[in-house]
Order: sequence, then C-alpha cells, then structure tokens
Amino acid sequence: MSPTKALAAVAAAGGGMLRSRLRSSLRLRSSGGEGAGRWTTQGHEERPKGYLFNRPPPPPGESRKWEDWELPCYITSFLTIVILGVGLNAKPDLTIETWAHQKALERMQQQQQQIVAAAVDSE
Repeated sequence: MSPTKALAAVAAAGGGMLRSRLRSSLRLRSSGGEGAGRWTTQGHEERPKGYLFNRPPPPPGESRKWEDWELPCYITSFLTIVILGVGLNAKPDLTIETWAHQKALERMQQQQQQIVAAAVDSE
C-alpha cells in the first residue's frame, strides 16, 4: 500500500469516527426544548413564575421587608463611593510631566535671578 493510500484510509476512518460522534452529540442536543438539557436536569430548575428573582410583589400598601444583607451592603457601597471620590480627587499629582514642569519653572527663575544680578552688578 502506498503512503498516499494509507493516508487516505486513515483520513477516511478518522472522518467516519468524527461524523458518528457529531451525529450522536447532535441527537442529544436537539431534544426540542423538552426534558433535560445539556446543563440542567428536570428537578433542578423551577419554571419561571414571571416575577423578578421569583419573588411575588408585596400586597398593596405594604413595603418590602429588607433582608439581613441589604443594609450593610448599601452602607458599605455608599462609603466606598465617598472614600474613593474624595481620595482620588485629593491625591497628589505625581506624573513625570508635572515634575518636569516644576523643574523647568525653577530653572527659569534661577536664570531670571542671574540676569537680574548681572544687570545690577553692571550698573
């Protein structure tokens, strides 16, 4: 058997195996939406009731009771926003551009002072 025929035979066998695997997986996936899905099984997922988080609204005139985690979460979130807002606005400007600008201003002042001193000495 020549190498090309052997390669063709291996490719055909591999293609056949791949097709059979794909056909079986497609058969499992196309369940029509009924029964168990790929990631869920019957009994693990409730049918949606039409309410957000499956919680019915409170009766008219009543307010919703807060859960135990809500108040600490809201307080922590508010304080985080305040601390970050104040802290990020008050942080020092440590960029290289600001440093270079300040150094350039210092040099210009020194040169100006030298020019003034030279003018006073020459008079």
